[in-house]
Amino acid sequence: MESIQVVPQALTFTLPVAKVRSVYQIADVERKLGKLQSSESREHDSLRATYERMLERGPERFQMKPSGIPEMAPLYDALPNFTDVLDDVRRHVALSHDSSDGLEVTPMLLLGQPGIGKTHFARQVADLIGTGMNLVSMGSLTAGWLLSGSASQWKGAKPGKVFESLVDGRYANPVIVIDEIDKAASDAQYDPLGSLYSLLEHDTASSFVDEFAEVPIDASQVLWITTANDERGIPKPILNRMNVFEIQPLTPAQARHIALRLYLAIRAGHDWGSRFDDAPSDDLLDMLSGLVPREMRRALMAAFGNARLACRGQLQVDDLPRSAAGKSRIGFMQ
Repeated sequence: MESIQVVPQALTFTLPVAKVRSVYQIADVERKLGKLQSSESREHDSLRATYERMLERGPERFQMKPSGIPEMAPLYDALPNFTDVLDDVRRHVALSHDSSDGLEVTPMLLLGQPGIGKTHFARQVADLIGTGMNLVSMGSLTAGWLLSGSASQWKGAKPGKVFESLVDGRYANPVIVIDEIDKAASDAQYDPLGSLYSLLEHDTASSFVDEFAEVPIDASQVLWITTANDERGIPKPILNRMNVFEIQPLTPAQARHIALRLYLAIRAGHDWGSRFDDAPSDDLLDMLSGLVPREMRRALMAAFGNARLACRGQLQVDDLPRSAAGKSRIGFMQ
């Protein structure tokens, strides 16, 4: 076994700073509510409650950004095949550094195979900025109004994800991830991506109107990250509004490094981890390196459990699930 160990660094960044930004106008909400109050009908109770909640919460939300240009070496180490994307984020952070401007990041599309770490990257960016992350999966989307809300006259109508993120959330610039955007199904009546034509443009996003609430919302500060396996399923006008990054498969050396990091992180993150060896065997790392990161973690958790059942402190290749042990190295960069 190699004597050199890679200890996973904590992904800590410069503390974020915040200023306050209004995401809607109180007068707009009061005007809409006033029209409903004149009617005794209970048909719009949900809409009325939405307006009352907006007035109660107020329009001000935190607009976050790192207080300086962060040291991102741990991210580059943890996501070695995301270098180009991380470079882009760092450039945008540098532009907003030492100024009163908010952090603006051009909407991005991450193209790559499933399980390669695209959603994990989005979570790390949200941590870097200091906001929450909202995930919208297009792969299971059946309604075209998930992003933009449905008209209040429809039964079961409610606001869309963008409205909920800004009105019910704490931040004016949350990270919203549109997962598997290439799998968004549309028909002649509903287009799940229709609202993105305005949301991905800074100027039009500043007065986005949810179809349920019908009150202009400032969504211009939202950081958009979309993911896809194949860009051919994405309309050209949507593609043209984003920076497109092709996330390459990990090289064998990179995959082995990630597998070691995951082993050490899982071991350090659990009380039972002390029962296992400080580092895994080379054979185990070689076998794990044939998997994408998402599969690596699942395989390691199963292997830890199997080794514990066998009263061993060292993980063996046979402890891995058969599906993992049988994976080939197809898809690796050479």
